[in-house]
Amino acid sequence: RVAVVGAGVSGLTATKCCLDEGLEPTCFEQSQDIGGVWRYTEHIEAGRPSLYASVISNTSKEMSAFSDFPFPEDFPVFLPNAQLLDYLRRYAERFSLREHIKFGTTVVSIRKHPGFATTGQWNVVTEAGGKQTSHVFDAVMVCSGNFSEPSLPLHCFPGIERFRGQYFHSRQYKHPDVFQGKRVLVVGMGNSGVDIAVEASRVAAKVTISTTRGSWLLSRVFEHGYPWDMVLNTRLMSLIKTNLPRPLSWWFINYKLNQRLNHENYGLQPETSCLVREPVLNDDLPSYILTGRVTIKPGVKEFKDSSVVFHNCPEEEPVDIVVFCTGYNISFPFLEESVVRVEHKHASLYKYVFPTHLQKPTLAVLGLIKPFGAVMPVVEMQARWVSRVFKGLCQLPSQSVMEKEVNNKKKNQVQWFGLTFDEVLKSEWLAYLDTLASFIGAKPSVLGLLCTDPWLALTIFFGPCSPYQYRLGGPGRWEGARQAILTQWDRVLKPTRTRAPAVSSSS
Repeated sequence: RVAVVGAGVSGLTATKCCLDEGLEPTCFEQSQDIGGVWRYTEHIEAGRPSLYASVISNTSKEMSAFSDFPFPEDFPVFLPNAQLLDYLRRYAERFSLREHIKFGTTVVSIRKHPGFATTGQWNVVTEAGGKQTSHVFDAVMVCSGNFSEPSLPLHCFPGIERFRGQYFHSRQYKHPDVFQGKRVLVVGMGNSGVDIAVEASRVAAKVTISTTRGSWLLSRVFEHGYPWDMVLNTRLMSLIKTNLPRPLSWWFINYKLNQRLNHENYGLQPETSCLVREPVLNDDLPSYILTGRVTIKPGVKEFKDSSVVFHNCPEEEPVDIVVFCTGYNISFPFLEESVVRVEHKHASLYKYVFPTHLQKPTLAVLGLIKPFGAVMPVVEMQARWVSRVFKGLCQLPSQSVMEKEVNNKKKNQVQWFGLTFDEVLKSEWLAYLDTLASFIGAKPSVLGLLCTDPWLALTIFFGPCSPYQYRLGGPGRWEGARQAILTQWDRVLKPTRTRAPAVSSSS
């Protein structure tokens, strides 16, 4: 019996993977519906993620799909939140997941059952309708996400206590009308910050983005108009990135990302360009900077009554509203600190999933990762691996081996990505997927396929690493995987080729 905490993306695929392995999942969801971060609500619910009305996925539908359930071909390539939620509902219906979900049920606490060292069992206390119930489970999958507890470090902004304007965290933002005619400052240059700044600039008097470190900027529309992740997340590109000498790799990334626009000219160039940071995805920002609708400024030095002073800028800038896009804290209020240790805003987990110090590997955390690519295939792969570990079909290394790897990862990631608030959650997408797939025997063999199915092998190597590759063989093999891979571009082009010119250029 497996307890699954949360019915968002991670919780749904965790429930499905448990069923695939013949386990008995019970999913606890505190709200009344599935979807997690992708279910938009006008009001903000405590303990739940909250997104703004205009959110669109940053990754394309072919790269974001669960590996045995492609998106409908008529869905757009990048998905508004309502359509992504529709896809999750179809997924839940297709695999009969709802009957395993208890809605309106909050997980209050998860504690080791007496005799844990022998059984690995957990006491799970839940609350529904004001009544608490205690259960015993053989294993637990924590799928509660990390977008519920906003990080608002006001102590880092001198003078904020005397600022007379309005300020709030991006989690509270829903619609741009709050900015009508105002002078807006957006602090932070992640995806939410840039989205909110661009949206605000359509109604605000002035919009400024303050960024200490700068950021690489990508467009959803990439080379030749194709989705960025279908061009960049290929086995060939991954081979180049991971095998080039580091200085050459840095040069290559700089060159590739500066091809569309020179980041320095736009005030965007990352502070240390040789550190690989998570890029920001936005199609509008460069043109909005060119037309003066958005201005990029350095980090905030201090706030005054109705203005702000930036580092290396002597003049004050008048401001009416400040939006802090400063990310989120990781927290598991229902777990004891000794189970999952969170230090400096990161949890020490083997492969971002398993606590290293438990006597029995019967608790796993899913979705606590920020890959440079779609998160849905990643959490699905985590769930496939975890369900097989729970079943005893996959073994974890010894505690010392796991702890050594976690500590090494911390050091290497800090050097590679630069020290940021979520530095050790970032991961090389394809390498991570391949690692977990190799644990369960689902990693595709390009060389093996070259002998038996050369066209498929070439498509897999040179084309996008779509998730269906991990259903070609091994446990959970899906008959439709080959066809899904060979028709992926058809599903990309179907919603865009809505007008056929008189003379086709397809040749």
